[in-house]
Amino acid sequence: QVQLVESGGGLVQPGGSLRLSCAASGSIFSNNYMGWYRQAPGKQRELVATITSGGITNYADSVKGRFTISRDNAKNTLYLQMNSLKPEDTAVYYCRLTTIRYASQSTYWGQGTQVTVSS
Repeated sequence: QVQLVESGGGLVQPGGSLRLSCAASGSIFSNNYMGWYRQAPGKQRELVATITSGGITNYADSVKGRFTISRDNAKNTLYLQMNSLKPEDTAVYYCRLTTIRYASQSTYWGQGTQVTVSS
């Protein structure tokens, strides 16, 4: 079965940078898209960024120009480079994978990694 494991979270000061990774294992089909989502206490989980197998990206307005999503298909790994971090970026960040094969779709979530931006 597919498993997603996030890493790279931690404590960083405002204005700092952090790089998150998501390693996928299992039956990863070529037709898929991946994304990063985040959830802060008392708030709904929200989309941060997505990327397709072909490298097409989309970003939430709140992170455009600061975050960069990328993937290494050979390593089945998703990345999120976060720069100019703000306290409002504090949240648990989740990796998501959606696979599509012959009209069958499956979605998988990682367990999340904590990102804390604070002085």
